[in-house]
Amino acid sequence: MKILANDGISAKGIQQLEKEGFEVITTKVAQDQLADYINEKNIEVILVRSATKIRKNIIDACPNLKMIGRGGVGLDNIDVDYAKEKGVKVINTPAASSASVAELVFAHLLSSIRFLKNANRDMPLEGDSKFKELKKSYAKGTELRGKTLGIIGFGRIGNEVAKMALGLGMKVIASDKNMGEKKVTLNFFDGQEVTLSVKTQPVNEVLKEADFVTLHVPAQKDYIIGKKEIEIMKDGAGIINTARGGVVDEQALIEALENKKLAFAGLDVFENEPSPEIKILMNPKLSLSPHIGGATNEAQDRIGVELADQIIAEFAPIKY
Repeated sequence: MKILANDGISAKGIQQLEKEGFEVITTKVAQDQLADYINEKNIEVILVRSATKIRKNIIDACPNLKMIGRGGVGLDNIDVDYAKEKGVKVINTPAASSASVAELVFAHLLSSIRFLKNANRDMPLEGDSKFKELKKSYAKGTELRGKTLGIIGFGRIGNEVAKMALGLGMKVIASDKNMGEKKVTLNFFDGQEVTLSVKTQPVNEVLKEADFVTLHVPAQKDYIIGKKEIEIMKDGAGIINTARGGVVDEQALIEALENKKLAFAGLDVFENEPSPEIKILMNPKLSLSPHIGGATNEAQDRIGVELADQIIAEFAPIKY
């Protein structure tokens, strides 16, 4: 059986699949040539991340396709229901990159509250001549301990973010489909565990109470945070979006940064990805990264192995 990993797969994943007799092809095929390539090479499993889209037209054009695998959580680049109707199995790896995304949330958060992004630009230019001036400019940082982090979307990634926040001494509140409380278990290096409760409440209540807000929701038809939602947030609050472009209204976000309603924002995803608006790219109050939430070596290994395990379980012959 041939597998096309069109957006790549880790070496560990490849090794695991090849050990079971699968042929793994890692050629990057352009979107408009994908259907022809799948048919020409008799590909039966295609693995993608966010770059490649598997829509109805490709599913219809490729009758030999048996499985679509998404390395990551979101499935918005795949017509999942239609694939299932056609008998094509769809798999993903919802847990593999949760910790990686959560760590990026805090990278953006810490970079913003301690002005690291700007300081890191200014130091090479003026660190030798204006050290004292720079020290004064960046001497009013904020600590995370004691602050309230609002998590919108309390699935696997939201849970990982909560663990890190609690470990840093933050108060955590969250918005989830189910109101009430959710248990969060912190696992330490020596095997000890501590289980805490996180209050879940409506989005507007989270926005009112939180010093910082981070989003962990699937792609949406409408904004989760627009002008109206920003208005009810605390003055000087910050927003981090490592979820999907389009869940935050970027125009409203820019306006809130310019009028100082918000102090900063961190974005890993964008409305016009992969060509973010220039006003987003040039705003000094934004900490930016190019959709790298799950892009760590460890996460890629976990994703590759998890995809391989599911493919092997579905298609590899049973060994006695």
